Amino acid sequence: MPEMKKTPRTRAATVAPRRSRCPVSCTLDVLGDRWTLLVVRDLIRGKRRFAELVESPERIPTNILADRLKRLVSLGVIQSRRYSDHPPRVEYQLTAKGEDLRPVLRAMVDWGIKHAGGRVPPPIPPRSTGPGD
Repeated sequence: MPEMKKTPRTRAATVAPRRSRCPVSCTLDVLGDRWTLLVVRDLIRGKRRFAELVESPERIPTNILADRLKRLVSLGVIQSRRYSDHPPRVEYQLTAKGEDLRPVLRAMVDWGIKHAGGRVPPPIPPRSTGPGD
């Protein structure tokens, strides 16, 4: 039996194969599941730690939250930073790529209020300028 070659893991391994080159389709390949944009929403609203994210009203299961966080880190949408060694704990924040999703979420909020029965949320905090701002 021939030996199988191991291939390095790349970004493509974390995103489903492209269905097309359509920008909407490509965006949905990254963000189009039930939970990902809710995680981004919570990070925009200032949540940073796993325990804070799991408390969201949509009640994301912990295994799915862990998977989405890992996936968003691998795609460069968020970054993690260790804040405790014993036990190991990390906090998350949006990267510049993730910050570019703010107007997308704003448009979704507006549409959801107008057409889908959503309620007006509390104000979204301004964009972070970086560590220690």
